[in-house]
Amino acid sequence: MDEHIHRAITEGLRQRGVDVLTVQEDHRTGDPDWKVLDRATELERCLFTQDADFLVEADLRLAEGRAFSGVIYAHRLQISIGNAIRDLHLIAETSDFEDQANRVEYLPF
Repeated sequence: MDEHIHRAITEGLRQRGVDVLTVQEDHRTGDPDWKVLDRATELERCLFTQDADFLVEADLRLAEGRAFSGVIYAHRLQISIGNAIRDLHLIAETSDFEDQANRVEYLPF
């Protein structure tokens, strides 16, 4: 989870048994986007964000052929907390790291 994700989304996923790690818990608060995405890739975790700057970083990596863990993006004003939990839970239940690697997924579905 990127650092500005509403805590209720993180908690809702954890209540459903999804293994979630926040930027804060990984002691990466304030790191630049490229470092956060590098860390997610290192940990083999896709990154959920509501920061459009990560879309730019993902596009750059795709254009350069550099591997990354995958980005799941939702605009704050276009998804509710409940729908974010539902969609992210669905992704967690139906895919793995390899399915999400080098992809950008947009929510809501």
